[in-house]
Amino acid sequence: ARARGGREGTVASARVEDFRSAGNPATMAQSLEEWYKEMPVVTRTYLTLAFLTTVLCSLEIISPFTVYFNLKLITQKMQLWRLVSNFFFFGNLGLDFLFHMFFLTRYCRLLEEGSFRSRTADFIYMLLFGGVLLLICASFAQIQFLGQSLTFMMVYVWARRNQHVNMSFLGLFNFTAPYLPWVLAIFSVVLGSSPVVDVVGMIAGHLYYFLEDISPAMRGRRLLKTPSILKLVFDNPHVD
Repeated sequence: ARARGGREGTVASARVEDFRSAGNPATMAQSLEEWYKEMPVVTRTYLTLAFLTTVLCSLEIISPFTVYFNLKLITQKMQLWRLVSNFFFFGNLGLDFLFHMFFLTRYCRLLEEGSFRSRTADFIYMLLFGGVLLLICASFAQIQFLGQSLTFMMVYVWARRNQHVNMSFLGLFNFTAPYLPWVLAIFSVVLGSSPVVDVVGMIAGHLYYFLEDISPAMRGRRLLKTPSILKLVFDNPHVD
């Protein structure tokens, strides 16, 4: 009985120690650091740039007016950075910002570690292809920031490539992955956001999915080919 009591006391002490460790700020910081370092390179880079840009704008160190997409300023004032910087601003800090960071990190990582595993150049080319399409759409739709649209593009591509994955929305109802972009778009409308930004991202995602996955199966050849320079820079030649 004494031995059993000793064992139970040891287990209880271990559980208390685990609880204390979980609540230890140093342990939490270490876990967060490990989570960040474990991200694949493209996901980690995009998340870092998006987080820093949004935080710096919120702290008024830089102004959102210096990063938003404006075709007139790009063509007449040669402010070429706006072609890229508008993809990194996600609005004011708050619940909506965390919502977008979660989906950006999750589905960018799922793609990079899934269908684009060991194909970093192809993944970057997909983002460049989508980015160009979104910039063209933004010129007509008067969209100033395209980070949310690019995130929706990644969600759409992942959803189409994982059609049989079962999902649940807040535990309210179940659906399969292809419906995920539409569920999120409807949720954005319920929260008062315009659906245009989300729909533009889905259009870009569908066009990429069609050209990369559907068309080659129909015609026997790929219409989208990653430039050799991207493969030379980003892909390891020793990895199949």
